[in-house]
Formats: sequence, structure tokens, C-alpha cells
Amino acid sequence: MKRQFRSGVYTLLLLSLLFVACGSKPDPTPQMPSQKLTSTTEILLTSASGSKLAVQENVKFNSGQAEGIVLQVFPDSVKQTIDGIGTSFTESSAFVLAHLEPQDRMEVMQNIYGEEGANFSLTRTHIGACDFSVEGKYSYAEQAGDTELKSFSIKEDSVGFATADYPGIKDSKYDLLPMIQEALKIKQSQKDSELRIIASAWTAPAWMKDIEMYYQPMTAENNWQGTGGSLKPEFVSTYADYLVRYFEAYKAAGVNIWGLTPVNEPHGNNGQWESMNFSPETQSEFVQKHLGPGLRNAGFENARLLIFDQNRDGIEEWSEVLYPADVEEKYIYGMAVHWYESTFKVYEEVFDRVHAKYPDYTIVHTEGCIDDLGKPAPADCTDPEGRTEKNWFKNDEFWWTPSASDWGYAVPWTPGNGEDHPLYTPVHRYARNIIVSLDHWATGWVDWNIVLDQQGGPNHVGNFCGAPIMIDTDSLDVYYTPVYSVLAQFSRTIRPGDKAIQTQAHTDGLNPDDLHFCATVNEFGLMSVQVLNTTASPIQYKLQVAGEFADVTIPENSVQTVRVQL
Repeated sequence: MKRQFRSGVYTLLLLSLLFVACGSKPDPTPQMPSQKLTSTTEILLTSASGSKLAVQENVKFNSGQAEGIVLQVFPDSVKQTIDGIGTSFTESSAFVLAHLEPQDRMEVMQNIYGEEGANFSLTRTHIGACDFSVEGKYSYAEQAGDTELKSFSIKEDSVGFATADYPGIKDSKYDLLPMIQEALKIKQSQKDSELRIIASAWTAPAWMKDIEMYYQPMTAENNWQGTGGSLKPEFVSTYADYLVRYFEAYKAAGVNIWGLTPVNEPHGNNGQWESMNFSPETQSEFVQKHLGPGLRNAGFENARLLIFDQNRDGIEEWSEVLYPADVEEKYIYGMAVHWYESTFKVYEEVFDRVHAKYPDYTIVHTEGCIDDLGKPAPADCTDPEGRTEKNWFKNDEFWWTPSASDWGYAVPWTPGNGEDHPLYTPVHRYARNIIVSLDHWATGWVDWNIVLDQQGGPNHVGNFCGAPIMIDTDSLDVYYTPVYSVLAQFSRTIRPGDKAIQTQAHTDGLNPDDLHFCATVNEFGLMSVQVLNTTASPIQYKLQVAGEFADVTIPENSVQTVRVQL
């Protein structure tokens, strides 16, 4: 009987996929076959009270239509296909891991990429220098005017860190490329072995740009208008060749790059670190005339080319320029987005509008982190609780309370923060953003640095940030933050190839931010429902699946995963 039921579900899933592929909206009230569900398969919990992927007692399903607070899922109305959940490789992460003995480092890497760990499936890395490089200001083609790229080399990614310069280093040969290769080696021993890597350049080599520098910082002399500069017209095609060379060099090193963005944050960062500007128009021309053809001609036609790669609220402007120009050749896979425009908004309404107009293109979140974690308090900022520093290391409470801030230390805010950047709870920001994004057409979600030191670095311009795993490079204490546990919970229950499911929430009596949820289903009919409770009290809700519902309680300040075999 179960086999017949699942076969029926799979048929409906296939039909729904065909409708979605044609741009049709999912049926808001789809019906499942009349087969009773018995109980949940598994319930996992990560919470402020100390639970970390803890297995909870299963609950039974009852027949009928639930009332009250109801989270309703429609398993036969599937939406987008998931690309994965994960985090990023950076030179800074490799540097911190190089402080551990190889066996201790392998334990951390297994916890990141192993099947018994977070088992991350989607990741990102940088092409050349970025702010999370130890010393920065490097590329793979440093010889000015080398339009044939004869000097191209990725050796900078595997040169390591000399113990004479960095006395705490235990493995002087460990670096960005060896870190990626180590992760791939871990994956190769698994059934679920794919690791999808998105690569992003922060800038072209300095000589290809009009400022002939990696970045021009803000100073009084330039009226505090720093810049990363733009490509010189004569080197636009050379930069496309540079990115293709990167694909080729990494492939030769045993690393296949799954996706690419033309540049990180094309609006720039006011010259604070490596950057380079594109407008929607110049990036569209670059993709259609240079990068797209270059990748195809070099045999990388399957590379997922993601445009934009900056804050979510800007994707409509970029989609209106780049997608219509892509109709003929179809070089573009979708839009890469970051979360830095607001500490609490997800901009799901923007996602919905872009998807409705351009349903053939995807949305992938490629960067998010806890900003300004290790920076000292500015002179004009005071903490309302009288603290002189943020206590986040080996302190789970920090991650579960409104303790983090953007662009400043605490209140009063430094100029320019505005109402979109109040103090926030780090775990809530992560879980809310992932859940709401996946519920509104995002296919993947990638965190920034997976590992940083106790200060949130190293970072060659002092742009310190939080990371899921933080390691004291003096004591060698390894701290798995609550964010790691939440990301691991999502990653282990949302896998590449899973399908997002249509949902509907009935939450009368709750505030809009109290409860968030999304749902996915895998090829075997195992449904995963992700729920976030941001409040200080437990919430009782009904999980409605067609004509069956289960009474579920999500504890206060927690992230819950409810799994059901359909």
C-alpha cells in the first residue's frame, strides 16, 4: 500500500514540476491521495536552552482540518529544485585551520563536510584576494599588460604560510587550495559526494582597471569617495579570459568549479578593500559578449553563471537589464544575492516579483555573516548594558540574544545605520533568512567564512566578522557557535535535488516575526519542515498535510526540523 501511495505522490510531483517549469503558479489548494499519515519520522531541535540537533519525541497525525495556529504544507505542489546549503572557503579560514595539528584540523573539516557533520553541499570561494585574505592585494596575473596571460598562476592559493612569519602555524603548506582539496577528499568517500563550488572575484588584476590599484581607500583628498575602479575598455575581454583561466587551472588541480559570479558586489564598497564596479549594463555586455562565450568555448558550458552578487533589494534593477539580453544564448543561471541591506528583512516580496517575471532563472544567496564582530567600540558609541566589548567566543548566549550590530558597536548608532539595522539575534537572522528565502524561490544559501579566529579574522583591512566555527589561535580552543548547529541542521535535512513545497501559514494572534517556516521534499518522499520560533515562549501549532494534522510544540527561541515520510 505504501508503495502505491508513494508512486501516486511521485506522479503528482512530476506533473507539478512540468507546470512550474512552464511558469505556472502552484495550485494554492492541491490535494494528496487519501492515505493516512501515522506519525512524524524525526524531529530535530537546536535551541537557546542548549539543544544542538537534538532528537525529539515524534508526534502522531490525526484526521481532519486543524484550527488555530496552523502550518500547512502541500507536498504535491512542488516549486524550485534546491542547489544546497553551505558555507565558504577563504584564505583566512585556511590560515586559522593551519594553526591546528593535521589530525585536529581533519576533525574540524569532517565536522564541516563529513556525513556525520554538517555535510555542506554548496560553497563559495574567492578568485584572487578579498578582504578575508591574510595580506590581500594579489591576483593570478600580476604582470602588467600581459593580455595573453602568460604569467597566469594560482600558486598564491597553495603557497602556504611560513612559520618564520607566523609562528603559530602548525602546517606551513596548508592554504586555500589545499583546504578545498581536503574537503573534496572527504566528500569522495561519501555516497552523497557532490560539493558545488561557486567562485567569485573581488576584482580584476589592478593593471586591468582604470585606477590601477586593487582599491582606492576613502580619504579627505578624494572627498571620502573611495572606489574599486572599473575595467579599462581594452581589458574587458582579457578579464573574461582571466576568469576562464581560473576554471582551467582549478580543474587541473582536481577542483571543478560549479558556479561563477563575474565580480563580488559590483556596486563597490567605497574602496574599503578589493573591489571592482560594474553597472547592470556593463555586466550584461561583459556576460553576453565575453564571459559567456569564453566559458562555452573553453568547454565550461555547464558552469552556472550567477549575476549581480550583492544585496537582495537590488535584484529587480539588475534582472530587468540582464535577463532580457540573455534570451537568445541563455548564458545566465540566475541571481546571486547577499543580505547586508537589512538585519531583519529578507525581501521575499522582491524575490516573488522577480521570479514571477523571470521564472526560468534562479536565486542563490552567496554571502551573509555577522558584521563588525571584532571591532573595538567607536568613541561615540556606548553599550546600554555598560559592556566595553562583545563577548561572543565560547558564549552561546551572545548568539541567541539581540547582541549583534551592523557598522557600529551598539546604540547610539554610527551615522547611516538607520531603521533597517537594529541590534539583532545572530541565530534568528540566519534561520529567518534561510527559511524565508527557500520559501520564496531561492535554490541555495551560502554562509561566508566557515572558520575564523577568536577576533573574527584575520582580515587585512580590519573588517572582522563572525563565523560558524571560531578558533582561538593561541589556546587552540575550537568553538562551534550555535550558528554552526543551525546551518548543520538545515544542511543535513535539505539536500541538493530536493524540491521546495508550497506552504501556507495561519498564525492569528502571533506577531509577523514570531514564527517562520518552509518545507522541502526529497526524491524518496521524505518531507522536511523547518520552523523558527523567535519568541521567549513555546508555541503550539498544527502541522497540516492534506487531510491530516499533527500537534507540535516548538520550544522558545529555537529552530526545529520536522520530518515526515509521505
